[in-house]
Amino acid sequence: MQLDNSIEQKYLLRIRASLDAARRVLDRSGDLATKGSDDPAIISDAENKIAAALRQSLHQPNEGWLCEEHADDRARLACGVVWVVDPIDGTCEFAGGIPEWSISVGLVIDGAAIAGGIYNPATCEIVLGSTNLGVTYNGNPATASNKANLDGASILASRQEFLRGDWARFSHREFNIRPLGSVAYKLALVSAGRGDATWTLSPKNEWDIAAGVALIQAAGGRVTATDGQPIRFNREKTLLPGLIASGEGLWHEVNRVVTGAR
Repeated sequence: MQLDNSIEQKYLLRIRASLDAARRVLDRSGDLATKGSDDPAIISDAENKIAAALRQSLHQPNEGWLCEEHADDRARLACGVVWVVDPIDGTCEFAGGIPEWSISVGLVIDGAAIAGGIYNPATCEIVLGSTNLGVTYNGNPATASNKANLDGASILASRQEFLRGDWARFSHREFNIRPLGSVAYKLALVSAGRGDATWTLSPKNEWDIAAGVALIQAAGGRVTATDGQPIRFNREKTLLPGLIASGEGLWHEVNRVVTGAR
């Protein structure tokens, strides 16, 4: 799906405004963004308030809405334009005060991830991008890694998968593994060239990855499901297979590593 640049710019401005609205919610919560909380009620309240701020800022009539914190309105299935949102991706990290969580806003048009914004409030990093306009990292142009082989590559792994031992099969390889929390945050970093690749070994919901998939593609990288299929959004069932994402030049090597280790 291709949009006129001016239309994409308008969507990006809406995404940026929604992330600013989410930031203001966190500003009113003191140091919650950096210190977290072990109180489930406080975490739930933060998720709900951020979700409400995002919806108020983003959602317009005739657009679909898919958010982890809201009941799924299947009317979205008939919508060409759908916002796919995760108010807090990386809840464990958020709760523990680990600065590896993010707020994720993805724009899906006719099933394709077209634009996205991912904001890490704890580190003040924001990555924005769209198909035609490319990607910016904290306002500066960015692209996915141009690395062509895995020797010394920085691979961003799921912190939870790593702690479970799921990544042991990749130990002693030629690349470096860096465990991180939020999958949206990892995808954002790869899109901005601050990691060479990432993959997941477990299924993800659309709201976890829509914004990140848009950013990877906008940055000149490649992302597919672990079964090799293109990733489509606004499906009836929101759970998708794991994914593989990297700069274009690295994708075939990464794909061989992941599919060969099953």
